[in-house]
Amino acid sequence: MNLTITGHHLDITPAIRSYVEDKIGRVTRHFDNVIDVSVILAVEKLKHKAEVNVHVRGKDIFVEASDGDMYAAIDALTDKLDRQVLKHKEKIGDVHRESGGVKRQSVE
Repeated sequence: MNLTITGHHLDITPAIRSYVEDKIGRVTRHFDNVIDVSVILAVEKLKHKAEVNVHVRGKDIFVEASDGDMYAAIDALTDKLDRQVLKHKEKIGDVHRESGGVKRQSVE
């Protein structure tokens, strides 16, 4: 997994970098097929904004969150990303179960 962290109007400190790496690591616990992750942290006046674009096989997942505190924005971002990754994982698994397999097909 390639992880890219960039900051707009913000210096990425080692503390923020390690916090983001730990939080994004939760995604790989649920879903192993993550190819690339790019995180953008930005400050616009009093609003801290965090965006992530996760490239998995066959789909790109984009999530953004904003809050008054950067750490709170990163927490909200990882919660949203976790839900979307689990939803994507369920959709991938449901494709094979729709037809019911060979055992459930009727022989006429």
